[in-house]
Amino acid sequence: MTVKIATAQYNIDFLEHWTVYRAKIERWVEEAVTESARILVFPEYASMELASLFSKDIYSSLSLQLASMQTVLDDYIDLYRTLALKHHCYIQSGTFPVRMPEGDYRNRAYLFMPSGEFDFQDKLMMTRFENEQWLIKRGNELKCFDTEFGKIAINICYDSEFPLLARKQVEAGANLILVPSCTDTLAGYHRVKIGCQARALENQCYVVQSPTVGSAPWSEAVDVNIGAAAIYTPVDRGFPDNGISAIGTLNATQWVIAEISLANCKKVRADGQVFNYRDWPLQNTYS
Repeated sequence: MTVKIATAQYNIDFLEHWTVYRAKIERWVEEAVTESARILVFPEYASMELASLFSKDIYSSLSLQLASMQTVLDDYIDLYRTLALKHHCYIQSGTFPVRMPEGDYRNRAYLFMPSGEFDFQDKLMMTRFENEQWLIKRGNELKCFDTEFGKIAINICYDSEFPLLARKQVEAGANLILVPSCTDTLAGYHRVKIGCQARALENQCYVVQSPTVGSAPWSEAVDVNIGAAAIYTPVDRGFPDNGISAIGTLNATQWVIAEISLANCKKVRADGQVFNYRDWPLQNTYS
């Protein structure tokens, strides 16, 4: 079974009203499903453009914008839930900073199902900006999600740079890892890109990156955004020689779309030129 994946190079806009945001997301989703995409991926912190719905003193404050955004969280969830249900697709909506009952925040990546159900993965490894300036806390659970195409996992940006996280998810059955990202330097983008390609190589699985792009000088959180969306593969027979199924133009606003077969992961692990996935435990025999 094959499936088309659409991964977004998503631009941060200044929004005049919620209806502008809703129309933007509806347009993005409709463009992807028109190309027969069934799994759609948006970037980390793509939701931060919603801070522009509030006054300047709010969107200019790292702390105030987080608190104010909680007032649109229900609408945000309803929008993506409705679109996934309407178009019978899976939508990883990027991430949203969600306030916990105890008052702190998690960087949360929602996955909306065609059934109308949804789940989430919280970011586990926090960057210095999140830890030291934004005071967003790490999550405490690593998940895999059941879909009609097999198990899907999510590594949020910096999470993709830590191989044991993806390894646990792949060992739990995930052959596709979605990586919503948000990076403000070219080096940051390449760190995540290299992490994604390494995870695809060592686990012989697919890894899909979706970054924010463009500038938003009004925003205290996502003012500079650099990256290119891509769909990475194992580097072996039956796959592209460079391990890249599709990649976008750096910093362009666009969808990047490719067709994949998750069953090919099982095949290459059994009959590849190398056995990266199978040989992983052999590392532990050396001191």
